[in-house]
Amino acid sequence: MKSLAELQEIRNRAINQVNLRKDREDGIRVVVGMATCGIAAGARPVLNAFLQEVEKRNLTNVTVTQTGCIGMCRLEPIVEVYVPGQDKVTYVKMTEEKAARVVAEHIINNQPVSDFTIGSESK
Repeated sequence: MKSLAELQEIRNRAINQVNLRKDREDGIRVVVGMATCGIAAGARPVLNAFLQEVEKRNLTNVTVTQTGCIGMCRLEPIVEVYVPGQDKVTYVKMTEEKAARVVAEHIINNQPVSDFTIGSESK
């Protein structure tokens, strides 16, 4: 750190990261299963990919959070997307690349990516 301005920039980035994980009553929630089964299957990079995509696109109505075991360990990493007024969508066997597509298609354009949902995992 070389200046007060640089320190302020670091502070602002940290605050933005925290705000991405705060719950908003009227917004979209992305919940990543982060129990040991999810972490072992690669959930941490998936969580980070969602955080980066939401931040990169400056989506202020989206919260990215984590939870424990969702209950379908063989399908990890699992991500659930909650859009107010719609049914929950559960994505399975997620990757960082799939996370970017879910943000673009489901969260921004309101078109769930059925290729990544339960029932499609054998494709």
